[in-house]
Amino acid sequence: MSLGDDNDGFGGGGSGQTRTRLPEGGSGDPYDDTRRPPARSSRSLITVVGVVVLLIAAIAFANRGGGEGDTDNTSGTSPTSDNRNPTSATGVRPVTGKNGQIPTGFAHDEQGAQSAAVNFSVALGSADMFNTARRNEIVNAVYAPAVADARRNDLDKAYSDKGFLTRIGLQADGTAPNGLTFISRAIPVGSKIESYSNDRATVAVWYSSLFGLAGEGSQNPVSESWYTTTYRLEWVGGDWKVAAFDQKEGPVPVGRDQAASSAQEMADAVHQFGGFTYAR
Repeated sequence: MSLGDDNDGFGGGGSGQTRTRLPEGGSGDPYDDTRRPPARSSRSLITVVGVVVLLIAAIAFANRGGGEGDTDNTSGTSPTSDNRNPTSATGVRPVTGKNGQIPTGFAHDEQGAQSAAVNFSVALGSADMFNTARRNEIVNAVYAPAVADARRNDLDKAYSDKGFLTRIGLQADGTAPNGLTFISRAIPVGSKIESYSNDRATVAVWYSSLFGLAGEGSQNPVSESWYTTTYRLEWVGGDWKVAAFDQKEGPVPVGRDQAASSAQEMADAVHQFGGFTYAR
């Protein structure tokens, strides 16, 4: 899904200190190729698109007004046409602290701000956001104290709306019907600093999202979507916290002609493969 808010996949096992390497990338543009996979007109695809749109609307409602305000850019750097910084080993040890299952204690620098934003994307895009107790833990761990109560109230309204839960196939308590597995995971691809000062940072995170119900008879099969979320972070109490964020769709890559897995394979995968924590 988009930045939904709760997934049990960010604990990952082990030390949780997973580093993600990004390729340098070439100069070619795959979108110059005019070939496209055949359009899909199935009713299930229309249903999936509708579900994703509903979820985006719910998150936008929950975070309305949050993306306002000026952002600082006092780092002395200006954007260029190619300013990517591949995620690689830097000699700075990953964070070891945790607030529940969410990493804490990020470095007070640009690298730490990016690591915080990426980890927050995983938490806010998880299935745990549909569970009241877990959602409260995530809100307390992710949001700045000054906005946490307001965000909690808005998120409670969005994620407890029975009509919304029914449309995405969940029961009134946010759980999946018997025989189905609810999947909601954010998988970060990359991040970049938009602006940075000593106590504020604006970080954009590009990620893919898996969202839907896996299992025989699912009316909302698990689908993949792509988003970019821009976080406005504040340095509060010795750590980075979210003051607000904005979300938009894409960039979306061209899909490959791969056969979709069976409902059982998808349900098995979510139980067999744990999620990641991320660090630069």
